[in-house]
Amino acid sequence: MKVGVAKESAPGERRVALVPEVLGKLKAAGLEILVERGAGAGAAIPDASYEEAGATIVATEALYADADAILRVAKPSATEIANLRSGQALLGLLAPLIDPTTAKALADRGVTAISLDAIPRTLSRAQTMDALSSQANVGGYKAVLIAANAYGRYFPLLTTAAGTAKPANVLILGIGVAGLQAIGTARRLGAVVRAYDVRPETREQAESLGAQFVKLKTTIDATGAGGYARELTPEERSAQQAELNEVIGGMDIVITTAQVPGRKPPVLVTAEAVGKMKSGSVIVDMAASALGGNVELSQAGETIESANGVSIIAPDNLPASMPAGASAFYARNISALLLGMVKDGALNLDFDDEVTKSTVISQGGQILSEPVKKLLEPAAPAAGGSA
Repeated sequence: MKVGVAKESAPGERRVALVPEVLGKLKAAGLEILVERGAGAGAAIPDASYEEAGATIVATEALYADADAILRVAKPSATEIANLRSGQALLGLLAPLIDPTTAKALADRGVTAISLDAIPRTLSRAQTMDALSSQANVGGYKAVLIAANAYGRYFPLLTTAAGTAKPANVLILGIGVAGLQAIGTARRLGAVVRAYDVRPETREQAESLGAQFVKLKTTIDATGAGGYARELTPEERSAQQAELNEVIGGMDIVITTAQVPGRKPPVLVTAEAVGKMKSGSVIVDMAASALGGNVELSQAGETIESANGVSIIAPDNLPASMPAGASAFYARNISALLLGMVKDGALNLDFDDEVTKSTVISQGGQILSEPVKKLLEPAAPAAGGSA
């Protein structure tokens, strides 16, 4: 079986799906590795490093013509989908719940689309395949560094001959993988860290890393399926927001990480809350995307300044800003998933297996994922109409 590594084409995407260090395990499983010329350049991995690890460097046309399975990070462009052929497998972060039309286009080409977005995160053996978590780890770390760079003061308590600098007050909203990494990084930099999440069970995790858990008077348990938080009701959101605004107003740094899979991120930092913060404060909205973000004023991919002098940073692909480290993690995830689906050197999909059932989005010209099917259903006609 020939496995191809595609060069990423999305603007700003510098990661690569495989790094040379993981090729040994794949070759031992009977797989031949083809790497598109220049695929690792964004992550500072030259073609020669892949060749030394046993891969063959090929042109784009040869990659799509010869590979039985193609590995990538981000979803393919329309041009790349057109290069795929029926029966070919494609593995990557395909975002089928955010962009179901791409999943439909892959199905129409007869491609077996396998998305790492859909890894069942509560399944223990799938943890090595969990690319969302590995990339969130990178993002949480980098978000704090970005905040520290933008903040015009020190993070730690600092005593010098010229006087004492107070430590920064940092608030992390959302205590998932990214939030926990952000807590740990901010603490290592010496900040005083507080954290909040609508899932009460995250308190112990935050406190174990040295953060103070923010306990609101309005008690809400929004624990949802799969380890994520559920969406709040309008009443719950209103009650939560009023208290959060007061907490946010006293912070120097706010980092938001809250996301709901396949849905618009919840707004946690309103314009009113930003208005309560001091000039020179910094907000980093990790959830900012085309769907929106956790900060009412944020603009995906942009840094803006509020009327009262608060910097609002909304990076749209933090892992890609650390391409070497992020690629190393991602390569382990995608190779673990692939090896779990390979038997005797060929792709062997067992739909009785929970990982396979969850991650295979399309096969044989059909959409197999029930959540994606629902998103692609035509909208019901409005009731009533002209007589």
